[in-house]
Amino acid sequence: MRRLFSFAFIFVFFTAVNAQTYPAKPVKVVVGFSAGGPTDVIARILAQDMAATLGQTVLVENKAGAASMIATQEVKRSAPDGYTLYMTTLTHSVNAILYAEKKPYDPIEDFTPVSLVCYLPLVMVSKGDTPFNTATDVVNAAKAKPGEVTYASSGTGGSAHLAGALVEALTNTRMTHVPFKGNAPALTEVIAGRVTFMFYPMIGIADQVTQKRLKVLAVSTEKRHPDYPGVPTMNESGFPGFEEYTQGLGVVGPAGMPAPVISRLNEAIRASLANPETKDKLKKLGAITEGGSTPAEFRGWLAKDLERWARVIKAAGVKAE
Repeated sequence: MRRLFSFAFIFVFFTAVNAQTYPAKPVKVVVGFSAGGPTDVIARILAQDMAATLGQTVLVENKAGAASMIATQEVKRSAPDGYTLYMTTLTHSVNAILYAEKKPYDPIEDFTPVSLVCYLPLVMVSKGDTPFNTATDVVNAAKAKPGEVTYASSGTGGSAHLAGALVEALTNTRMTHVPFKGNAPALTEVIAGRVTFMFYPMIGIADQVTQKRLKVLAVSTEKRHPDYPGVPTMNESGFPGFEEYTQGLGVVGPAGMPAPVISRLNEAIRASLANPETKDKLKKLGAITEGGSTPAEFRGWLAKDLERWARVIKAAGVKAE
């Protein structure tokens, strides 16, 4: 018993010492998607600020593949010392639901929530000369010709796929989902008119809209977006509550991280989100920030996120590839 007590004391002692000196080396933020995508861009903005606050380099490492499952599993298996973090998207919840039988991970219990970072709303877009002007026009076309209206996505279970599936479920229509390996190739097919529409993150489409290669049919925000003041919200288009499904991005670490380390990271993230320059950068990317959250608040948010996507997946009959 005395030996067990000694080991426990030593463990607690060194954990406390390490937490006090944290971070003593570079911190890594793993992103489950390719460089240049919305999640990666936001992670790099955040990492730059965090590095200044923490006094250590904060690296962003891209581990694309398997709908971010590779990245998720790597972070889950990492030491809970605060040096390996993960930028979550809706796939954090969705993969756990779609692959529930394989039990790849528990999106809450297998990770340590640090903070919610921002919300990334979507725009519903079609080719520039499309005859459709609103989301309602698309739905009416789908009702008239079931299965002929198509929508693109970056892959099964991603935000674009689930937003399209949600529209199908809410309107009791049948459309055809066309998945691609990334948002860029999906958008190319929409611009060419080979796919009817898609839901796309607000990042990086302004020029396409200005050049009339794309037409924005609706925005998923609660209120009209200042970048597209003439475009109705999904709520105005007859989809009340659609904004509740806006994707949230956050930061987690492996389960079991020390409380002082969690607190230090949370402070660094919230300091970043309070930085006027960072707020402006994120705003220009279309992201919505609310100053972050406490770890407990983010844990609660993740639990609700799991519930809402489970409802959509069940209602729309979405299956894993």
